[in-house]
Amino acid sequence: MITRARCFQSALLTLLCVLLISGCVVNPVTGEKQLSLISESQERAMGAQQYVPTQQTQGGKYYADPELTRYVSRVGQKLAAVSDRPDLPYEFVVLNNGVPNAWALPSGKIAVNRGLLTELDNEAQLAAVLGHEITHAAARHSVQQMQQGMIINAGMAGLGMALTDNEYARMIMGGAALGSQVVMARHSQSDELEADHYGTLYMVKAGYDPEAAVELQRTFVRLSEGQSSGFIDGLFASHPPSARRVEANQALVQKLGNPGGALDRATYQNKIAYLQQHLPAYKAEQEAIQSYKAGNKQRALDRINEAIRIEPKEASFYALRGRLYEDLKGSGSAQARSDYDKAVSLYPEMFTYRLQRGLNALQLNNLQRARQDLNAANESVPTSIAYLRLGDIAVKQNQRQQAIADYSQAASADGEIAAEAQRKLAALKSAQ
Repeated sequence: MITRARCFQSALLTLLCVLLISGCVVNPVTGEKQLSLISESQERAMGAQQYVPTQQTQGGKYYADPELTRYVSRVGQKLAAVSDRPDLPYEFVVLNNGVPNAWALPSGKIAVNRGLLTELDNEAQLAAVLGHEITHAAARHSVQQMQQGMIINAGMAGLGMALTDNEYARMIMGGAALGSQVVMARHSQSDELEADHYGTLYMVKAGYDPEAAVELQRTFVRLSEGQSSGFIDGLFASHPPSARRVEANQALVQKLGNPGGALDRATYQNKIAYLQQHLPAYKAEQEAIQSYKAGNKQRALDRINEAIRIEPKEASFYALRGRLYEDLKGSGSAQARSDYDKAVSLYPEMFTYRLQRGLNALQLNNLQRARQDLNAANESVPTSIAYLRLGDIAVKQNQRQQAIADYSQAASADGEIAAEAQRKLAALKSAQ
């Protein structure tokens, strides 16, 4: 007798076969057939939905020098125009993150950390980085990674977190968590070789010297040999370098003959001059963070004051100083409130600054301000802590149904925040 379980297995196998047959498409970059369970319209929607939240989980925009992002975007669009998918809605942004890294979300949503830009020497090397990321998008590498996860984890809800050491990282919910999972995932060696190969071809088409791509890979290999842990933690976590990649790039350049092309070192150095000039401010910020973690809050305050002196336009400096004033002088510190206000005024869309100011306002029982900021934070990047405290505000304001809704959102996450939300939710329901 055929059991119900065997019937189900047979039906599932049949469905999988249908998907494998009907879901095969030609990769627009390589020309090879591959499984496609995610349509192009879904790919575009995912990139658009996850781009801003993922930027914010990775440090937010580097806005102190807007011309730098405009410059990177111009170089990126020049390469995108000669790629195998020039019709994708490409976007390029520089992130306020000192860890050398670059990433691409589906449909050409690309970011480069300021920490990587300071390691490059010329525009051609920047073109090599951007060409590589454009290939990841054009060849649907991130989409393929997601499809593999869908097949392996079919029926499972949610993805594990792989974010930075930001204190709010494990509280992030929804699409922002998924986007961060994608950008932090380790690319396969075949995907990296493919991105190097076609990215170099795009460089040549756009008029750049392909030798810059080879030199860039040599630099990455050298730095990965223990000279810079930041590179290992950042770029190399998702883009592992290897001697094989150097050899493959060199072989491609030799095959291309001597195409020539521009390096544009003078242009590049001019465009990153402002960033280079203000690097001591970000170094002082890192020293402040390390001192804060070590418990030396006074030294941390001294270092962040130095950072603000050098670069008074950086919102993250004020957010950190506000936190220090809160710890040193209490939540009612006027200096803390002033710094949180400054951070929000400089970068009102950044969820962490809204979240910090909202939590501070709640401690001071300023419920209207707290609700406004926590809701604004959730509009950018939803977090379990924001939902939990919105539930607390609703309870204080006798808004029982709103409290249930907010606690339910927080309870759907993981960890201590979710456990607290579950207890408060249960207490509300039992008091009916």
